[in-house]
Amino acid sequence: MLALVGLAAAASSSYMHFQLVSDPSYTSFCDINETVSCTQLYQSRYGSVAGVPVALGGVFWFGVVLLLAVADARGATASREHVAAYFVVWSTVGLSVAMYMAYASFYVLQTFCLLCGIVYVTVVGIFLLSGSRGAIPLRTLPATIFHDLGQLVRRPVGLVTTAAFLGTMALAVVRFPEPQPLAGLAESSANVAPPASPENERSEFARFWTTQPRIELGIESETGAASVVVYKFNDYQCPACAQTHFAYDPIFAKYESSNPGSVRLVIVDFPLDPDCNDETPSGPHGSACEAAVAVRLAREVGAEEGRRMERWLYSNQETMTADSIAQALGEIASADDDLLATRYDEIVEHVRSDIATGAALPVEGTPTYVINGILLRDGLSPRFFDQAIALELQRATTP
Repeated sequence: MLALVGLAAAASSSYMHFQLVSDPSYTSFCDINETVSCTQLYQSRYGSVAGVPVALGGVFWFGVVLLLAVADARGATASREHVAAYFVVWSTVGLSVAMYMAYASFYVLQTFCLLCGIVYVTVVGIFLLSGSRGAIPLRTLPATIFHDLGQLVRRPVGLVTTAAFLGTMALAVVRFPEPQPLAGLAESSANVAPPASPENERSEFARFWTTQPRIELGIESETGAASVVVYKFNDYQCPACAQTHFAYDPIFAKYESSNPGSVRLVIVDFPLDPDCNDETPSGPHGSACEAAVAVRLAREVGAEEGRRMERWLYSNQETMTADSIAQALGEIASADDDLLATRYDEIVEHVRSDIATGAALPVEGTPTYVINGILLRDGLSPRFFDQAIALELQRATTP
């Protein structure tokens, strides 16, 4: 029973990981907040090994447990005596991996994954049960393995079942999709579902948009004569912030070409890093404060340097550290690597001012967008984001 529960949890995790790499806008049911989030763990450096999701490894582990259970119940009599030893070894391997992942989740990422928690509990239960059974001495395992493999070859049902399981796992690993480019953010929206009829899409979205309330942010920023001001509460270590950056950037470029100066994007820093953000005492992004400061320092050199710094951060989220950010800033801003450390205390106060604005809203997650006062907590797919800006431009020019 424990193996079946764990297998279901690992399979669900694998499915969610599949959805995330296929559709970066996908949101799983266990993404409750920044602390309780499966996605945070799946998209971290601990979520995959050599491009293979750790969750698939869980499916394989529980599958082997079930095969051993079947062998214990229906295998050859001589082989059944060895199953207890196999359980001890296999459950020890599973417990080691589970404890390492739990450490990475709770102490490194400071994020709890509900499905992963189920896996941890079932692995511990299987380990305790396997240790309660008598087993042959482990030093005899090499010989017993060869013996039992010979027995397996002589039993067609067991051989076919094992081969089918191994083949399925190999196919799952080979066919698991590569992550989609960030610019290919899926055409789905948490704010509004696309109408069934394409020809009615624009009018349906326009009706949706006109019903949205508008808020006052109270942010003083140099927006010039812009008719549409888009505020983005942002964390440079947040995967969704990177996805929307690359997905929306062509949209802003299009309007800058067609309506110069009419659409303005304003980044409002809200790093989920307790080093500078008291609103997130368990924030999972340990280098986000340095990242926000680095972008501000790069912008002091020039707008292009600021954009280059942003692109570097979004492209190096999983590996960024304070040292690597400082080195990248030095290269981009043609400055010494100690620039970040030298001016950090000064510039981070501006970041804290942005954080206070976000806390008053309040910002519940990043990215959070505000388009001419309309709050979008969950973002929009690129085509609807484009339509929203077009509607605001039309509203600004309509008497």
